[in-house]
Amino acid sequence: MQIVYHIGAHCTDDWKIQTCLARNRGLLAREGIIVPNPGRFRPILRETLKVLKGDAATREVQELMLDSILTQDHPERLIFSNEAFLGGLQRALTNDTLYHDAAEKCRNLHNLFHDQEVEFYLGIRNPATFLPACFARMGGDSFEAYLAQIDPLSIRWSDVVERIHTALPTATLKVWSNEDTPFIWHELIRDIADCDNTTQLVGLDDYLSSIMLEEGLDRMEAYLETHPPSNEIQRRRILGAFLDKFEIEDETAEVAAPVWTNELIENLTDIYEEDLFAIERMPGVQFISP
Repeated sequence: MQIVYHIGAHCTDDWKIQTCLARNRGLLAREGIIVPNPGRFRPILRETLKVLKGDAATREVQELMLDSILTQDHPERLIFSNEAFLGGLQRALTNDTLYHDAAEKCRNLHNLFHDQEVEFYLGIRNPATFLPACFARMGGDSFEAYLAQIDPLSIRWSDVVERIHTALPTATLKVWSNEDTPFIWHELIRDIADCDNTTQLVGLDDYLSSIMLEEGLDRMEAYLETHPPSNEIQRRRILGAFLDKFEIEDETAEVAAPVWTNELIENLTDIYEEDLFAIERMPGVQFISP
């Protein structure tokens, strides 16, 4: 059995992966791919993790978890999606580190089904927008106080990825940039589901409707009808052109604080681009890119 953990990060896909997979729950189940209801699996995994305290689950414990979570026997692939797997949003920045407990959290998740094939999926985001979005989600009073938890210029997603991979070198670890999500959405959903290529998944276009103005969607659809792309690269170029003009503005990425200057934002973005390149070259880590 394959166990899949989509572990976030916070403020990346905003539960859209989980929603899309859930819409296809019936279709996927026919192929032995199970997408359990979060309300069902989260308390069970949480309580089991608490009891095990990092120890590996016995076969009996695994069977008890599966009996409590599943509604059908002998799945081939079981997908758990929860952006809090790496910890609560309040602990994303602790000990002057991004996701300080990421390796331990993933190791504990792996130990729940340690004798199965375990895969981890992680979306990451430019700290220049990630930090304001997390702050907005938390509803804090002072962005400067929030930033005091960590030096923004020290943030490296590659550090988080490396710690997870070092802790679990044999587990599959796939990473992508949230900024690339619109261009790889179909591929990403199919990769996580690992379903048959001929399976007609529903709701794959819902993601674009959440990030692009309706006018832009209508115009793009009309353009694609009269100018069908000859390949995937061309389709992504067309999508990029329409996103540039009609993408819905992310208001959570806007903050007003003396420390949050345009120069800092540009520096964070430059560092992030270099960090993505470092992750792409990491042995044992699969980077999903357009």
